[in-house]
Amino acid sequence: MKLQLAKLKNPSIVLGGIFDKENIENKLKELEKISSNENFWKDQNLVKKIVKQKKFFQNILDSFNKSLKDIENVSDLFELASQEKDEETLRDCNQKINKIFSDIKKNEINCFLSGDNDELDIYLEIHAGAGGTESQDWADMLRRMYIKWFDKKKFKYEIVSEHKGEEAGIKSSTIKVEGNYLYGQMKTESGVHRLVRISPYDSGARRHTSFASVWVYPAVEDDIDIVINDKDLRIDTYRSSGAGGQHVNTTDSAVRITHLPTKIVVQCQNERSQHKNKETCFKILRARLYEHEIQKKEEENKKELNSKTDIGWGHQIRSYVLQPYQLVKDLRNKTESTNPQSVLDGNIDRFIEEGIKNR
Repeated sequence: MKLQLAKLKNPSIVLGGIFDKENIENKLKELEKISSNENFWKDQNLVKKIVKQKKFFQNILDSFNKSLKDIENVSDLFELASQEKDEETLRDCNQKINKIFSDIKKNEINCFLSGDNDELDIYLEIHAGAGGTESQDWADMLRRMYIKWFDKKKFKYEIVSEHKGEEAGIKSSTIKVEGNYLYGQMKTESGVHRLVRISPYDSGARRHTSFASVWVYPAVEDDIDIVINDKDLRIDTYRSSGAGGQHVNTTDSAVRITHLPTKIVVQCQNERSQHKNKETCFKILRARLYEHEIQKKEEENKKELNSKTDIGWGHQIRSYVLQPYQLVKDLRNKTESTNPQSVLDGNIDRFIEEGIKNR
């Protein structure tokens, strides 16, 4: 316990050596200067962005200051309890120290979320790979995992478009999610996820390997200029369908937009109004095109597009093994869990955090 206290008393260790208090304070001053401009409140998109950033950095600073105060308090209490040999209070100090370490770890992760677009909301797309019902059921399991994580974090989400499998699961699903610094947290979830299990759909109880892809796109603000030419689009309308392909609407309200130069396809069928579905489609398309440009600038666009055309062995980021042993392993940073059921129940914080730190 003394060693833990000694570590905590060193401010350079409090946030893993990456916390720069002066830098955070300077960022807050810059944001305050922007918000004090007389024309600031005329641009609601800018207001939303700046208020979100101010709250985020202020929370980091407040958490840091609280941790320092908590360290001081528990240190004094520990010294007093040691002198009096009060075992119960010493155990309480140990619990408090563990809580401080936990708070510090959370704040450490937040310090990494300072990249371009990290503060934006997201569109989450899940696509089943080859393999029919097996992969479609796996895609549905992934969707459930992420929704459970959203619920734990109290993030708002809406299923924008979804295509059910013929027997079970989903062929694809697009979800709009709103929350603090979601793109920064979720962007490293993009990639192919692999499942190994004894299939519940195989009468011979054989082991199957299934694949599904997860792609995360930033929900770009309206003030970001993205040029979309009408001649580059093919817009199709069709009837919304439910499980098994049956039509749930008697009008062609569902909308599919194909961006011909990039071959990006987006679709929406969650509204009864074709106009609203089309509007949502354009929002998703803007997000996809913006992400496309980011990838292009980072010279990773070719690799990204190739990986999306092959949901299989060569492009995995994480493996989930249910049988013959139990293990979830991230293939990029080697993060592991021997409790896949807990992971599939939405307890993915450790994988998210390691992804943020190692991106």
